[in-house]
Amino acid sequence: MAEKIVSPGVFTNEIDQTFLPAAIGDIGAALIGPTVKGPALVPTVVNSFNEFEQLFGTTFQSGSSFYQYLTSHTAENYLKNGGPLTIVRILDGSFTPSTATVSGSDNATSLTLTTLADGNLQNSAQILNNADALGTAGGLVGTDGGLGSGSKDNIRYEVVSRNTGKGTFNLNIRRGDDLESRKQVLESWNNLSLDPNSTNYVAKRIGDKYYDITTDGDGTTYLKSNGDFAVKSKYVRVTVNRPTVDYLDSNGGVRVSGDSAFVPKVGSGSYHGGFDGGSDGTTIAGHSAQKFYNNITATNVQGFNLQTAAASTNATQRYKDAINLLGNQDEYDFNLLLLPGVNDEDHNDVVTTALNVAETRGDVFVIVDPVRYGRSLTQVTTEAATRDSSYGAMYWPWVQIRDQQLGLSRWVPPSVVMSGIYSFNDKVAHPWFAPAGLNRGGIDTAIQAERKLTHNNRDDLYDANVNPIATFPGQGICAWGQKTLQKKESALDRINVRRLLIKLKKFIASTSKFLVFEQNNVATRNKFLNIVNPFLEQVQSNSGLTAFKVIMDDTNNTPDQIDRNILFGQIFIQPTRTAEFIVLDFTVQPTGATFPE
Repeated sequence: MAEKIVSPGVFTNEIDQTFLPAAIGDIGAALIGPTVKGPALVPTVVNSFNEFEQLFGTTFQSGSSFYQYLTSHTAENYLKNGGPLTIVRILDGSFTPSTATVSGSDNATSLTLTTLADGNLQNSAQILNNADALGTAGGLVGTDGGLGSGSKDNIRYEVVSRNTGKGTFNLNIRRGDDLESRKQVLESWNNLSLDPNSTNYVAKRIGDKYYDITTDGDGTTYLKSNGDFAVKSKYVRVTVNRPTVDYLDSNGGVRVSGDSAFVPKVGSGSYHGGFDGGSDGTTIAGHSAQKFYNNITATNVQGFNLQTAAASTNATQRYKDAINLLGNQDEYDFNLLLLPGVNDEDHNDVVTTALNVAETRGDVFVIVDPVRYGRSLTQVTTEAATRDSSYGAMYWPWVQIRDQQLGLSRWVPPSVVMSGIYSFNDKVAHPWFAPAGLNRGGIDTAIQAERKLTHNNRDDLYDANVNPIATFPGQGICAWGQKTLQKKESALDRINVRRLLIKLKKFIASTSKFLVFEQNNVATRNKFLNIVNPFLEQVQSNSGLTAFKVIMDDTNNTPDQIDRNILFGQIFIQPTRTAEFIVLDFTVQPTGATFPE
């Protein structure tokens, strides 16, 4: 008590046991693979398919045909039920973004604009020679200022005005395929300055920061930050080549008369606002040689060879870099990992990395495609036999879906459609419900399965820990199993139980961070109990648990542990099991027989 008790009276104290930590945000999936555009190897969160399309694109031309990457199909399936979704674009070799130089009235470069997206597609200033190659930079096509390789997926710039008296200029970012008579302005940046001491300094307003993926001496992969100001543009970052420090003097005049020539001049420069210099790095030469959908081979996965010898820049290593980057659970929060196009038969090394990261994090589940298109049931079960992990699951066979962007039918691996099943399951129920069956496992986007499985086929697959994608007349195509890849029979050989544990661990670990560095006493233990017990009661009321018990008291927090600065808790749970096998006995009895009570 704070007050001193001397004479008789009534004294009150307050003990607040309603401590409420900040709720954790929405947690979605992570998706790794090639995209039409976007930053490579930089995890980027999107919350809708429209946002994905804007940042990463959808359709592209390869030879005389149009396609989508499996990454795009997977994102569309997942995001139709809501986000977020963390995208990591894959490019191989020494890929680069495109740049455009912006000159002053003396024709010297004042600043450089760099696309946030990497790759050839950003080269809007190049002349398109054919479907597979771009020519030299420059040149316009048509009579109304259309860029040679301008498209809906790249950009151009224009300085629309300048004021040398104030040292400011206005900059527009336009769509790459627009015309001078029909300009499509994506972003407008007004009153920009080259003066680092101005609040309108162009690097501060638009941003100059970028990231390089790096692996340190102990093998940890991370993003190294370069630049000083966060990027606020959706399309470009800035490098100031000629800063005009303190452009105006104390009387409002131009301090250095020559600085006025540095202010970008009106117009779009010699390349008509186009960008140049972007590279896809290393891909299988020529789009027409790249393999997609059911034509994917072991050495040609959407233009990437994932079976090349080990190297720091090959496609296999790029996938592994992306997966290892996502291994930092403090920075990247997701609960499902998707790798469409990668299969365990041909890309064992990548799948192993994914499962290892999931097990190390302890809060991620991986959907693994066992084989490429056209393989036999025996090859599928043989592949599944090589895995033993409760943090992953396999499905088979491939399914045919409708390409909503192009109106074509496509064969896709199971992970593409299963991403939508998992997101739908979590939307209408909870992660601890099985993403399977006719209620939550129906694949409404599927036209047909690669193979109509018999009951014996499904038995063989399920016995090998492969979840069948079944076809039922009149009821459609659905996921008809929910086993993990764990070989040992336990509660964790079921997907709903593993995902229950992932949900519980994620919530409790996140909310318990608020107790780190608090006093190790009864009050802190009670705060923990007041967080965990109501949450577990909620899970139990929503059919996730049949029973639970949480212990954090003197029985498991001994003086020795307290002296070691350890707060120890024990959480006992009994997961709710699913009804996978419904056994019904029909007993035929003679007339007059008595029914059993």
